[in-house]
Amino acid sequence: MERKNINNLNTLNHIPVNKVKRATSLVSAGVKLSGNYLRYYGEKVLKVEGSRGRLDKKNARDIYDSLKTLKGSALKVAQMLSMENNLLPSAYVEQFSLSQFSVPPLSWPLVNKLVKKYLGKSAHLIFDTFDVNSKNAASIGQVHQASLNGKELAVKIQYPGVRESIYSDLSIIKPFATRMFNLRGKDIEKYFKEVENKLLEETNYALELEQSQKIAKQCNQIPSLKFPTYYPELSTGKILTMDWMNGIHLSEFNSKYNKKFSKVNSIGQTLWDFYMHQIHHLREVHADPHPGNFLIDELDNLIVLDFGCVKSIPNVFYNPYFELPKISVKKNQKKFKDLLFELEILRVDDNFNEIIYLTDLFGNLINVLTKPFTVNEFDFGNNKFWNQVNGLAKKLSSDKILRKINGNRGSKHFIYMNRTFFGLYSLLNKLGAKVNTQSYKKYFNP
Repeated sequence: MERKNINNLNTLNHIPVNKVKRATSLVSAGVKLSGNYLRYYGEKVLKVEGSRGRLDKKNARDIYDSLKTLKGSALKVAQMLSMENNLLPSAYVEQFSLSQFSVPPLSWPLVNKLVKKYLGKSAHLIFDTFDVNSKNAASIGQVHQASLNGKELAVKIQYPGVRESIYSDLSIIKPFATRMFNLRGKDIEKYFKEVENKLLEETNYALELEQSQKIAKQCNQIPSLKFPTYYPELSTGKILTMDWMNGIHLSEFNSKYNKKFSKVNSIGQTLWDFYMHQIHHLREVHADPHPGNFLIDELDNLIVLDFGCVKSIPNVFYNPYFELPKISVKKNQKKFKDLLFELEILRVDDNFNEIIYLTDLFGNLINVLTKPFTVNEFDFGNNKFWNQVNGLAKKLSSDKILRKINGNRGSKHFIYMNRTFFGLYSLLNKLGAKVNTQSYKKYFNP
């Protein structure tokens, strides 16, 4: 399980847990932002070139510096935002993307204290070897390499207080998210509740172990797809032990082999089949498709890591969601509108003009996003398609008319389904892969 070296990062002996301390950390970041804006307005008056770019970089760095010491939900949200290229300036995306791979790890004394607390003994009394230096530290936990009885293991240890601070973190983030996504009205809580529930699941390592074993078993017929073996006897709700998997991250594979189309297409096909099999056959999906969760081994197998975030897809959402690619708004406008109502994109309190506008707006978006489902072979390396996706997403996030209408659009299930598809499309685009969009069907045994 090859990870980025983070030994040169300062370790943490303590993470703020209670709401007051965590809020104070963000307030201190806010003070820095105020200073950054004062400098920006001064430079603007003087017409200094590049002032806006410098402001974004300083703000992004100061926010991230605060979040990385908090860890937990606050940092997880930054990670999610780093995948949404159209919601934030590039400086923020670049800075927040660091949370996908490495942030300052916990110190060894604190790590050993946690191992003893949750497994009953110190790390060196349980394992034959245990690397005191973390191989990877992310938003919710960090990974250490260990060995036992000749097996190389990865031991993922959850940060203290992460689960307990989810609700308070979201309450701190809520005003910012509400403004960013134009959320208003009494029904906004359903979106925050969906995120809260998913974050609670991600901090339940016992559930992650169960989900990992279940999906690995259900997808084992897909060739070139590998999963680590998990060890329940060395795992708890806060510690997860699995095989150490050797390989390079998907992003590194892309930069190394981007001219070898046979390799790229093969990996892309495996990735596509894995996701389509989950969505269409299992009706649940690994909903955290960022490069840090995938490795490529020396035999070009795709290794899937981290099943903390798995989204169940109820029929009430699945059926209209995947009916949309089959229904052209131009061919059957009534049916198309009916599906938009089922998906809560259209609302009964929308007036005639709003319905017309929203049907056209989301119709264009859906027609682009569902293009891969309308053909037997699709080239995700086609930048024309990716530019269309980005352009429409940007239009949606900045649409002034939409902001005047009640911005609460779509079922709560869109949050993680859209995250899944945008993440998957992004990975396939960066790979430059061409895939057979129907091949996943052969792995379904009813």
